[in-house]
Amino acid sequence: MAAAAELTLLEKCLGLSKGNKYSAQGERQIPVLQTNNGPSLTGLTTIAAHLVQQANKEYLLGSTAEEKAVVQQWLEYRVTQVDGHANKDEIRTVLKDLNSYLEDKVYLTGYNFTLADILLYYGLHRFICRSAVRKQGTEETGDLFARCILVPLPPDSPQLALGI
Repeated sequence: MAAAAELTLLEKCLGLSKGNKYSAQGERQIPVLQTNNGPSLTGLTTIAAHLVQQANKEYLLGSTAEEKAVVQQWLEYRVTQVDGHANKDEIRTVLKDLNSYLEDKVYLTGYNFTLADILLYYGLHRFICRSAVRKQGTEETGDLFARCILVPLPPDSPQLALGI
């Protein structure tokens, strides 16, 4: 899924009105958001964090200093380890690593649903949906996907719409 499409889905998920225009720069097609109030923002995770703050849903960025660091860790993991990998063996390794990490957790930060879960879901969706990869023992990853699809945001938020 292209970064611009992911950011548009994230806007919908967060209940933001449409209107942001995204462009891409460079060979890797890094997303860029031109803001009305200042400089342009560059990068998937930078723009996503900005959208979360714009929607007043900062809890998705973590509620404690440690949880915020874990969210940042997984956002970085998404960009460095998931994006750009199309090789089945590389993705299988990513899924195995993720399965190991999720063995004793509900979400990436433990028990709280965060932006990291959303962006990792978006980034891995195309691989999880491929039957060849699904058969490789991705039970915990599959569980995470089921939780991402079904979990509502807090009562004051719209239902999570991950655009599958």
